[in-house]
Amino acid sequence: GVNETTPYGSLEGHLKDALNKGRPVHFLPPYRADNQIRISQWMDIPINIVKSRASEALIKAVISLVSIKSPEEVAEMEKAVNITRAMHLAAMRRARPGILEAELAGIVEGIALAADGQLSYPAILTVNGQTLHNHYHGNTLKEGQLVLGDFGAETPTHYAGDITRTFPVSKSFNTRQKEIYKIVLDTEVACIEALKPGIPYRDVHLYAARMITEGLKALGIMKGDTEEAVQAGAHALFFPHGLGHMIGMDVHDMEGLGEDHVGYGDEMERSSQFGLKSLRLARTLMPGFVLTVEPGIYFIPELIGQWQEERKHWEFINYEKAQQYRDFSGVRIEDNVLITETGHQILGQPIPKTIQEVEAVRQG
Repeated sequence: GVNETTPYGSLEGHLKDALNKGRPVHFLPPYRADNQIRISQWMDIPINIVKSRASEALIKAVISLVSIKSPEEVAEMEKAVNITRAMHLAAMRRARPGILEAELAGIVEGIALAADGQLSYPAILTVNGQTLHNHYHGNTLKEGQLVLGDFGAETPTHYAGDITRTFPVSKSFNTRQKEIYKIVLDTEVACIEALKPGIPYRDVHLYAARMITEGLKALGIMKGDTEEAVQAGAHALFFPHGLGHMIGMDVHDMEGLGEDHVGYGDEMERSSQFGLKSLRLARTLMPGFVLTVEPGIYFIPELIGQWQEERKHWEFINYEKAQQYRDFSGVRIEDNVLITETGHQILGQPIPKTIQEVEAVRQG
């Protein structure tokens, strides 16, 4: 419990007294600029190095506590996912040729607000899914396109949902869309099934990379030995981001404490390889972790052209075939998952994600 309280105005004096006595003062990296200024003034630290003076011991202690979600927190995160479910269903149902992305984005944000919450991050709702973190909503939907929706609700208690679904503007997927979608769906389902305590999430990410490589090889887009291709990072042309991240009161939970502290800790170092270096969560999973699983396949015309010109990973990539998908855009599927004592639990009520389920919503 708390044995003593003092007015906020006396904090500066207490800190200076502690510093004069040689006592260590622990603080977390300040997120707000005004707090950075206060710490600079109170502790006589140049403002440009305040964050570098944050206590690593306190950072690690906070991460160890916040990483494990209590049952009450999990219940709030389920609420966030269920509101997010309604948002995604609305987007799938209201999408049609001729509607602006902005109108759909407004519909989904309205559902979050109506639930006494807000968006947990700026919505990604785009026909240009090949562009990661695409918050532009100025395009008009057209027949034959895919819509990638990556958005979530934040509850009144500030817990976040983060779900991605991809669906056709037409009433059904075309053959090429089904082929790519199935690779991503099979990968997401298999990766979720692999989750349990004691498994390094980095291994699950690499499992996803191998599955995506195998799927693209079957379509003639990639070639060669799967393991060698993944070790070389050739798959990252089509899967250039990490499989997932921690989620909680921040959509990228505790991001302000440093991604490497949160996602890696002391057990492993972050890779410098393109694609793998973007993996936010790599550490060994523990009961109580809540994380995202979000594999994707993207055809980025500029990157395909650049790699082809450089003859990069030519032994693993069929560039002639890849160029045929330049106008495909991208597919991502994402769920929020709790690590339990014996395995895992997908949070919230099911959100349509099989080809049949998504088409049923579009045709309903």
